Amino acid sequence: MTLLPLEFSESYVAGLKANLPELPDQKKARFIADFGLSPYDAGVLVAERESADFYETVLAKLKDKVRDGKLAANWVINELFGRLNKEGRDISASPVSAEQLGTIVDLIGEGTISGKIAKDLFEIVWQEGGDPRALVEARGMKQVTDLGAIEKVVDDIIAANPDKVEQARAKPQLIGWFVGQVMKSSGGKANPQAVNDLLKAKLGI
Repeated sequence: MTLLPLEFSESYVAGLKANLPELPDQKKARFIADFGLSPYDAGVLVAERESADFYETVLAKLKDKVRDGKLAANWVINELFGRLNKEGRDISASPVSAEQLGTIVDLIGEGTISGKIAKDLFEIVWQEGGDPRALVEARGMKQVTDLGAIEKVVDDIIAANPDKVEQARAKPQLIGWFVGQVMKSSGGKANPQAVNDLLKAKLGI
């Protein structure tokens, strides 16, 4: 029995190509190009289909994917994967869903919470579940961006540490000590950039 040769139209072949799933190398290249990921981080995310899908779902929750895509990758790889590995869990058994993690990253990106508060929020979601945005509201975890409130804390720290003030004026990198004290005093809620700017102005650095 002789099989007749098969002939496919160009449109049929094009249709097949269009419906092929994105290959790992293509996805990796896209993550690097679109979100500024390092080749290593992009490689980690595409190593398993579940990991890549998880990251894509996190991205879907972001208001600004281009700006926060790299931050999202850091959270997926370092915070989530790190915790899953530590507890011997698979990504399919993660207590924090991609949607929840995406919301946490979005809250950081929009300035509602600081990175430090985000880690506390991640722990709450990991242990208790819940909507991250609602948790931030209910537990008073919003970042303080009111310059007046931050300025009072800055003034108090400066007034209490005249010796450190002189040292910081001589060695500007010591401003980090003041930033740390203000963040500690505010429970990590002060906007770090606002703290830095205020300290520079008040210390004359």
